[in-house]
Amino acid sequence: MAELKTQRAILDLNKVTHSIRSAQAILQYGVGAMVDFPDQTLMTAAPEYWESKVTAIHDERLEKSLRVDYFGMPGRGDSDFDYGIAYTRFPQWYFCPKCRRFESLKYWVAQHKKHSTEKQLERNPHMKKPRCMECKKELVPTRIVVACEKGHIDDFPWIKWAHDKNFGGSVPVCSSPSLKFETGATASAGLEGLVVKCSNCQARANLSKAFEKNAMQEMEQLHGKGYSCTGNMPWKNKKVDCASYPRAMQRGASSLYYPKIVSSLVIPPYSDKINGQVEVSKVYAKCLTVLSELDEEERVDFAKARLDKWSADLSREISANVQVVKHILTRRLIENNDDSLVINPNGMGYRIEEYEALAGKIVSDDLDGNDFVREATEKENYNIPYLNSVSLIHKIREVRALTGFTRINPPDSYENSDNISGFISVKEPETRWYPAYEVRGEGIFIDFDNEKITEWIQKTNKIHQRSEILNENYRRSFQGQATSRNISPKYVLLHTIAHLLIRQLSFECGYTAASLRERIYCDTDEGYEMSGILIYTASGDSEGTLGGLVRQGYWDCLPQTFKKALHYGEFCSNDPVCISSKGQGREALNLAACHTCALLPETSCEDFNVFLDRAFITGTFENRDIGLFSRWLNE
Repeated sequence: MAELKTQRAILDLNKVTHSIRSAQAILQYGVGAMVDFPDQTLMTAAPEYWESKVTAIHDERLEKSLRVDYFGMPGRGDSDFDYGIAYTRFPQWYFCPKCRRFESLKYWVAQHKKHSTEKQLERNPHMKKPRCMECKKELVPTRIVVACEKGHIDDFPWIKWAHDKNFGGSVPVCSSPSLKFETGATASAGLEGLVVKCSNCQARANLSKAFEKNAMQEMEQLHGKGYSCTGNMPWKNKKVDCASYPRAMQRGASSLYYPKIVSSLVIPPYSDKINGQVEVSKVYAKCLTVLSELDEEERVDFAKARLDKWSADLSREISANVQVVKHILTRRLIENNDDSLVINPNGMGYRIEEYEALAGKIVSDDLDGNDFVREATEKENYNIPYLNSVSLIHKIREVRALTGFTRINPPDSYENSDNISGFISVKEPETRWYPAYEVRGEGIFIDFDNEKITEWIQKTNKIHQRSEILNENYRRSFQGQATSRNISPKYVLLHTIAHLLIRQLSFECGYTAASLRERIYCDTDEGYEMSGILIYTASGDSEGTLGGLVRQGYWDCLPQTFKKALHYGEFCSNDPVCISSKGQGREALNLAACHTCALLPETSCEDFNVFLDRAFITGTFENRDIGLFSRWLNE
């Protein structure tokens, strides 16, 4: 990407008006997304443009799965805001609200250079703040862009549209098109009231039918080339060949950018203190720098040849046993490059590792772990049926990495990126890191009895019927037509319990519901059984949180909180409509669950508030006995 960097000037922007939070730079304003700043709209550039402005963070498991050396977190030092992310100007068309001139940024910059003095040009050669040089008014970026399902995005074809859709009939594009943007006299005019006029040849056209799905394809069939996808990738400053037809969309449309986020918990043995010391050492950073300059095939052999020397140097730096350091370096630099050992971060195998750590099946020798501290409890102290164990996670670190995005069609959160149609990776193949950020916090892990839940599912036919309704609705949904997934009764049960518990914990422990997240551990058809839920803090400072959530997990609090949460799930103010529903919410993917009783802020839910049904817990009005906890709630 060094060659691309030389093609555009990189300017420093105002750090007060052009800063966003680190988490926002990974989520809604990640690479390829547009950000509305006070004076202009910019698009977040590819990480190759800002790799020297990030703080390196590590998660060995996730690095191994995604085949990278580290993750880059925007921002420096103690600041939670980014001061180094690169942006590119997009969209390129701007409008003057006074003179109504509507031109591309090239025109406005040319006018800036023409009318500015030498000192003004020396101080501001590229017009950081777009404005009309004649009216002295700030320019407004266009609200309409075009994007295709393969992730490309470009400006709307304003000039060709104005001439081809001319009110008096199509006319050829004139030699010097100069556009003005006009609006109707009333707000009810709609797209027919938005008119683009060429001042040079007087061609005029409105935006009627511009937002129809096949509008660009029909225009090209009628008027010739100029409407197919340009393959434009502004965040990378390049174009590729694309045979698709784009769709006109509002600049702020939610479907214009769907980030693909991969989340991982740092667990033993990767959370041990010595592992953390290795990650931040100068010797280890030097090792990664040397290896990053080698081809994939050369990395392992080179690391093996230098292993003893690097282990000795690193052990002296951090004052640790050289054999322990050598074991860690072998695992990180040699074994992690073995393709046969790579686990899909969206797959069940990755969750099994976390489940075993949370349930205490992975024993850590370091009780004072750097990123993971677990306290076991006695299950006999909890008067909760179907309970296997409760683990109090005093300290936990989660890494969330942005691997890519899609446009128009959302990606499946459980699908591997390679299988997602229209998926665009945020980085080039040779780049050895992904943008990411980390969250340190606490949590409560509840493990349920697999045998008893399985027995309840097998003998309750109504539960199978309700589960099949959700599966059928999913198969008819947009996402279900692209990917296959079996929504098991156990998953619906665990997911609904997690939602009800988060709603109640938000009252008990002081955290808002948006500050808590769920993580569901439910087996599939792979033979490994697990039935667990982790409720943990999704926001906290660099040192973590203050223990309020863990305190609610002890035996003197959790049973009452758990029972109260399920009691509130018995009745909804929208009943009997809610409990009798055969499909509600997004694409009818919920049954007895709505915003009044079970839904959470979408940042708290792994599945964006779908696959929920209170009947699995409390039963229905007609049949209370089908609920797993209905008898316990009536005691």
